[in-house]
Amino acid sequence: MQQILSKSFGDYRTNCYIIQKDKKELIIDPGVGAIKWVKNIVNNPIAILNTHGHFDHVWSDCELKKEFDIPIYIPKKDAFMLEKDIFEQGQPTCKADYLIDGDKELKIGDFVVKFLYFPGHTPGCSVVEINDSWFSGDFIFEGSIGRADFPYSNSKQMRDSLKKFKHIKYDRKVYTGHGNPTTIKKEQSNVDYWLRIL
Repeated sequence: MQQILSKSFGDYRTNCYIIQKDKKELIIDPGVGAIKWVKNIVNNPIAILNTHGHFDHVWSDCELKKEFDIPIYIPKKDAFMLEKDIFEQGQPTCKADYLIDGDKELKIGDFVVKFLYFPGHTPGCSVVEINDSWFSGDFIFEGSIGRADFPYSNSKQMRDSLKKFKHIKYDRKVYTGHGNPTTIKKEQSNVDYWLRIL
């Protein structure tokens, strides 16, 4: 049975998630200050997954990779944000082990993991789907969406991603990168509004 643990970290209150199943764990978006909490929770982590490359989501990747000798998965078009401290925040840097290009389904241990590509907030911005849960990073929030006015953001791509999101036929609980969980159906009802103002 799958269990989801979460805690927010850093100035931006970025949510880090640990997914536990059959005594193994996946770590999603370990941000600033997440290392101690993660180390206290996990017993057998098998991978680090990133929804996108912003520093507040990847900050602890490199130390956790070294500590547990586990691979990092990141969207291919955001890998440069892990490899270089492009926002000059003092972020630790390293290389990811697996670069995810577009929509992709993977088997990681006993976990079936789907990366769903929704660029706009960043070039590689993606949702990670595990079983009946979405981990949306900074694509979709409760009552909001990721900003498209940052360096490397693209408002046209965000519009296209929102249109793609609007046509998702199923519902899932959505665990966001910041703030409270929501659902696909709830946030689909807001898409037309965001398309009008984006």
